[in-house]
Amino acid sequence: MFVDMPLEQLREYRPERREPAGFDTFWERTLTETRRHDLNAVFTEVEAGLALVRCFDVRYAGFGGHEIRGWLLVPAAAEGPLPCVVQYIGYNGGRGLPHDWLTWPVAGWAVLVMDSRGQGGGWRAGDTADPMGGTGPQVSGKLTQGVLDPDDYYYRRLYTDGVRAVEAARAHPLVDASRVVVSGGSQGGALAMAVSALVPGLLFAFIDVPFMSHIRRAAEITDEEPYAELGRFLQTNRHHLDQVFTTLDHFDGVNFAARNTTPALFSVGLRDGITPASTVFAAYNHYAGPKDIRVWRFNGHEGGDSAQVAEQLKVARDLPSGRWAAAGSGSEGTADGLPGPLRP
Repeated sequence: MFVDMPLEQLREYRPERREPAGFDTFWERTLTETRRHDLNAVFTEVEAGLALVRCFDVRYAGFGGHEIRGWLLVPAAAEGPLPCVVQYIGYNGGRGLPHDWLTWPVAGWAVLVMDSRGQGGGWRAGDTADPMGGTGPQVSGKLTQGVLDPDDYYYRRLYTDGVRAVEAARAHPLVDASRVVVSGGSQGGALAMAVSALVPGLLFAFIDVPFMSHIRRAAEITDEEPYAELGRFLQTNRHHLDQVFTTLDHFDGVNFAARNTTPALFSVGLRDGITPASTVFAAYNHYAGPKDIRVWRFNGHEGGDSAQVAEQLKVARDLPSGRWAAAGSGSEGTADGLPGPLRP
């Protein structure tokens, strides 16, 4: 069933932002501290059984100088600098295996896939540890890990790793540093939203069904995982409620959206109980840069799935020439899941 507001209301939904004092200073300090550690990006070519794609195991220093792993895939015939997608992964997934990430190199792009520290125990395996487990009480999962203090919160580390992933991609000689795109769905969408606000000069952002946006509302209207972790935590830690949401405000996609000037394509599913449509539109409607959105009326958290990837490939073909222009009001998915015409 449709789990949120009617589409007409969603298009106008622009809630008041809850921005903590010192938001920008917090992120400037975080990135400054991280950049005191050498990036130390290392790319080791590996045999992945892919005749048309070269594959590199990636290691670089993320938050705290901790080693973050990933993959870099490029077309085998590539000689000159390529546009590159930095790909972020959904909650509890890891980098998996190289053949999981063939779409962009087959399309002629490089792709750098960032492993998510301390995750990869769910739907796809990961290889990156998180040396900092957070302090204080938490429930299982990552959403409440260190949530009583912004400095100790898990997503401070993960978002910073995402920034460094862009820096690692730009450091490779086969990547055109001026043509880097960030992309991800759900938790990956949260990373794409944050990183595209924190890193200047990105070419584009693909932000699909983003997690960690309008978090206060999400916690009230859905009991789906991972937001259910937050509800369970607050059931027993009632006296920490204000403290918890103050921390989360430092990581809310709505606050990054308001600062974001990177051109972006969003997606949303109107039957999504994991990242409800109003939380996606809250970020989209506050987004300060050129933007468009694909609305998938009869889809849930998968959004447009492969049809959304097809939309991204269409956009990607126009990016090097500068032909892409945001329509502003968004396209809709039709009943059969195919993109319909732009709304007037």
